[in-house]
Amino acid sequence: MRWQGQAVQESDGAALIPLKGLMRSVRTPEFEGVTFHEVAAKTALNKVPGQSNMPFSWTVNPTRGCLHQCVYCLSPETLILMANGRQKMLRDVTVGDRVVGTQSDGKYRRFVESEVQAKWGTEKPAFRVTLRDGTELVASGDHRFLTDRGWKYVMPPESSSEGSSQRPHLTVNNRMMGFGLGMAPEAYEAPPETDQQVSVLGTEVSASRELDILNIEPLGDAEKLIDITTSTGDFIANGVVSHNCFARKTHEYLDLDSGRDFDTQVIVKTNVAEVLRAELNRPSWKREHVALGTNTDPYQRAEGRYQLMPGIIRALADSGTPFSILTKGPLLKRDLPLLQEAAQQVPVSVAVSLAVLDPELQQKVEPGTPDPRARLNLIRSITDAGLDCSVLAMPILPWLTDGDERIDALHAALAEAGASYVTTGALHLRPGAREWFMQWLAREYPGLVGKYRRIYGGGSYASKEYRHWLADSARAARRRHRFDKPTDLMWRERNDPDSPLSESQMSDSPLSGQGLLDSASVPAQPALF
Repeated sequence: MRWQGQAVQESDGAALIPLKGLMRSVRTPEFEGVTFHEVAAKTALNKVPGQSNMPFSWTVNPTRGCLHQCVYCLSPETLILMANGRQKMLRDVTVGDRVVGTQSDGKYRRFVESEVQAKWGTEKPAFRVTLRDGTELVASGDHRFLTDRGWKYVMPPESSSEGSSQRPHLTVNNRMMGFGLGMAPEAYEAPPETDQQVSVLGTEVSASRELDILNIEPLGDAEKLIDITTSTGDFIANGVVSHNCFARKTHEYLDLDSGRDFDTQVIVKTNVAEVLRAELNRPSWKREHVALGTNTDPYQRAEGRYQLMPGIIRALADSGTPFSILTKGPLLKRDLPLLQEAAQQVPVSVAVSLAVLDPELQQKVEPGTPDPRARLNLIRSITDAGLDCSVLAMPILPWLTDGDERIDALHAALAEAGASYVTTGALHLRPGAREWFMQWLAREYPGLVGKYRRIYGGGSYASKEYRHWLADSARAARRRHRFDKPTDLMWRERNDPDSPLSESQMSDSPLSGQGLLDSASVPAQPALF
């Protein structure tokens, strides 16, 4: 969504940032350190980019900013490798600069050109990481670097509730990927300018004994740190591969800082329902499907304060616009009567994510999310209200949550809760998530590492044989527990929660040949949780 005319005026850095269209700025004890800026939005419907593989074209996002407050930052003196082969201090890097990042190429990772898309600063406790060749890295504990054993944070989480064992972090046994700087950055002397400039573009990323970690030490008080987002999702910092923070660039469209402001200055479109209603009433609106929950859960904590969803639901239903909601949050129970009314007017799709019944295992693989009992209760509440509730049983973890008995037990619990249909899919190990998961697996279940490597073969998808076995096992469980046909075609069987069904998947589906597998019947949203 574009926010023309809502630029930030000059500010002394205080929390109450003057925005055009600003109604008021609010702080509340229940959201310590966060300021909500209540604005009058000009648009509510967000058009999904044409290149997206999502089978829906429109979304609605009532807020901008994030309360998760993830921060990954480096010292301003960190040397960044530019695409021309020269080094520039991080503090001097600007948006639009061409730097060196990396990209997977089959089994290997190669250095490629990357563009800086965002830059921001923050203050965080810092740590110094020293490598065998003398290279030093100063970063927050939340920053990640690429090692020969995958992406790792500098330190485990500070909060014990996050579970330190759930976050792969650097140790003196790790070896960095890259080539190193060979010294502390302040000792580095740039070579003289010449016509011939050296670049590593196209060469393979590797590790050597010289990049072994010798020491990790805290530096005491919080320090000013900087981070950037690049088009490849990484960059080269002091000669090693450094991970981006997630894309915060959208906050800069408001002239807000994409670092601390993104975490603490949350823009709330308090008039989103009224604006949405006006847009939906335009003669040009074709009543296309609108997806809620595509970026963030629409029933996150802030919704309890602002209660924007009731107005959104009413506007969609009154205009005859079909919509879907994907959530894991019990706050949806508040709006069940409203959803019942809406379902009398338009197709309404509701789905909950639940793939793990064992509470202990669930908290290992999904720390911080509602436990299985809470999600089963949410499903039960939705179905008790007379609404169909599909369940996305994704991802199924080979040797951990699969097997005919476990698959059957999951379907039995979902049937008892009243779920209308269950969609299953094997774990998808996309780059980035793959490194994290395999490190977690090696730590928690080392005996399974070889088995996972065998069925994933270095790729993102489980082998065809495994996926066919899982489909057969899930199909049999669905039949035993009378999940024979999906009542809501928005949530159907698929092998990858991030992609629509392929033609081959469509032909393998139990619904093939029934005239129901057109492009509009693929799942309305990706699985988020």
